[in-house]
Amino acid sequence: MPYQTRIALPGSERRPVPNAKELGPVSLDEPVRATVVLRRRGADPDVLGEQHSREEFGILHGAGPNDLDAVEQFAHEHGLTVESRHAPSRSVVLTGTAEDVGQAFGTSLTSYELPAGGRFRGRTGPVMIPSQLKDVVIAVLGLDNRPVAKPHVRRGQQASKEDGFTPTEVAKLYSFPAGVQGTGQTIAILELGGGYRTTDLATYFGKLGIAPPSVTAVSVGGAKNAPGIDEDADGEVALDIEVSGAVAPGAKIAVYFTENTDQGFHAAIVAAGHDTVRKPSILSISWGGPEDTWTGQARTAMNAALQDAAAMGVTVTVAAGDDGATDASPDNSLQVDFPAASPYVLSCGGTKLERAGTSISDEEVWNELASDSGATGGGVSRLFPIPAWQKASGVPPQPNTHFAGRGVPDVAGDADPLTGYVTRVDGQDGVIGGTSAVAPLWAGLVALLNQQLGRRLGFVNPLLYQKGASAFHDIVKGNNGHYDAEKGWDACTGLGSPNGAALSKALT
Repeated sequence: MPYQTRIALPGSERRPVPNAKELGPVSLDEPVRATVVLRRRGADPDVLGEQHSREEFGILHGAGPNDLDAVEQFAHEHGLTVESRHAPSRSVVLTGTAEDVGQAFGTSLTSYELPAGGRFRGRTGPVMIPSQLKDVVIAVLGLDNRPVAKPHVRRGQQASKEDGFTPTEVAKLYSFPAGVQGTGQTIAILELGGGYRTTDLATYFGKLGIAPPSVTAVSVGGAKNAPGIDEDADGEVALDIEVSGAVAPGAKIAVYFTENTDQGFHAAIVAAGHDTVRKPSILSISWGGPEDTWTGQARTAMNAALQDAAAMGVTVTVAAGDDGATDASPDNSLQVDFPAASPYVLSCGGTKLERAGTSISDEEVWNELASDSGATGGGVSRLFPIPAWQKASGVPPQPNTHFAGRGVPDVAGDADPLTGYVTRVDGQDGVIGGTSAVAPLWAGLVALLNQQLGRRLGFVNPLLYQKGASAFHDIVKGNNGHYDAEKGWDACTGLGSPNGAALSKALT
């Protein structure tokens, strides 16, 4: 039966990018690759229940065959090619010309140019879908390929012993578990650009006296390990690998490279979460953007993919942002970063860490806004309601909307670029900070704990909130431009920075 009546896909509305220059319609024969994300079969997975194997999860919560067939029929009626259909992740990838794709989804595709010179394909208004697919399709990603996220890195001074910490020094200050190296674990790292050089990794880990970890580059949607193009993206990739690899040198590292689009971001989460070859137990994400800048459909699809990962026993650590309580939002309003705001991730804020010898002498909220050197993200979501496991923590209502939202972050760690991490990027040593360092730091810690416990922690948030102050260094000094640090959870550093030994004991 041909599809005729169309409706707007909820949450798919697009607004023009501020300051972007419209260049005109895209070429009618330009190839376009779109991802159609489908509903789950059965109930949503219980992330607090028994962890599912990836194979079992696909059977229980993947897309139903009738839904997959319906989307394929729609594609064929509009002259589109089905590149792939993956039932476990509920994703169907369609390809076609801009003319055919635009007609299939009732939208016009236009070329734009950003002030910095980057070009992208965009659209305005909603995506239209057949009414028969109303309850089947939750997102159509890829028609618009504007950049959606940025790396949460901040550059410090040139590296020397006095300028920054090595990741191993930070791990010792935080009393990370001894006698384990993350052996048997795989840490997935998601990157939306940049790349690493194996010569840099060999030199870096050699200086630390650590054998370089096993690092594998995984291409998602055609993206590749591509160093030397974007300095900040290269800094992000190096920071992620070097911090997690130094903390858990026995863990394998898989770096999933993808395009900086909502389609690419979603695809990389799916690729890591459902990877039956490498089987990551931890996923570290250090990219994001203000939650209001995402379309509703992109947030929904990505949040569902993160829920999938949690249900399959993957602990997802996400940087909370580097621009204080506003997250550099376009209207300068109080915002939290996404995907850090997802209730299925461990959101990681930042501190300024100082030491005396081998001990912490002081630790406070990272806030260098006065010198334009960033501050930890944190606040209350406008869109995600407060989860049950966070309700007893004193999360305030969102100040502008009074919404009872999810509090960000959950935990913290050293992030101030003035007390940042010694890194090696594109042949140069330097010091890098940002909450981008905290996500891989916690990823490494989880790898150590997984090995020590002999099981995957998976979705660990409820357990961490249950343990509370006993497993953390409570940060009570400083602010992030709006929220103040205080005893217990706060919207700057969450529960605090890790006391690894106490955390290990509490979890055991």
